[in-house]
Amino acid sequence: MQHRSVKDVMTREVVTARPETPFKEIVALFHRNDITAIPVLDAQGGPLGMVSEADLLRKEAVLPDPEGRYPGRWLDAKDRARAEAETAGGLMTSPVITARAEWTITEAARAMDKHRVKRLAVVDEVGRLVGIVSRRDLLQVFLRHDAAIREEIVHDVLGQTLWLAPEAVRVTVEDGVVTLAGRLPRRSLIPVAERLCRAVDGVVAVHHTLDWTEDDTSPRLEHPRAYHAAP
Repeated sequence: MQHRSVKDVMTREVVTARPETPFKEIVALFHRNDITAIPVLDAQGGPLGMVSEADLLRKEAVLPDPEGRYPGRWLDAKDRARAEAETAGGLMTSPVITARAEWTITEAARAMDKHRVKRLAVVDEVGRLVGIVSRRDLLQVFLRHDAAIREEIVHDVLGQTLWLAPEAVRVTVEDGVVTLAGRLPRRSLIPVAERLCRAVDGVVAVHHTLDWTEDDTSPRLEHPRAYHAAP
């Protein structure tokens, strides 16, 4: 089984900014490149922070309305400073949550979920930016064709990993949902097969109606030993 990694889906040609990049130039970069965030790099190419549309909109949000009334949202000193910033260095969110190119899609998704971010800066072994991966990039795996998913399950999971005969399990895949039907030699293999199928790239869910020949999950009763009293 082979899993796609961050390097397979990340954007390699990344539009970047420096700490001194002006506010209006960042807006122009967003517009010209149809992007919603931009990493801010130091002189060595390492990410210092990330400027997103939300960071730029904060400046608009704190402005008074046409009647001169100030917004009801009160910002702390740090957010107020960011709202009033004029360059990327002041606008950016820092520190940056990073990933490595060799991470699996699952690892990247967990990092995004844990830190509640929409994108990760991908860095090399010395911390230089080599790409950026977004939630949309990670979702590409679910565009995989059903036929390719079924082939991997039949060949790699059931055949090469579990060593099952081709006729043992019938596999159907529809819109990424896998259904397994048939008989396995041991009951304990059912959760194993299900778990391995779930790990295949592009699988949305796994259902089964699998039966078994031997129930090796029930405890076996041992015959009590016969003890003979010494004469």
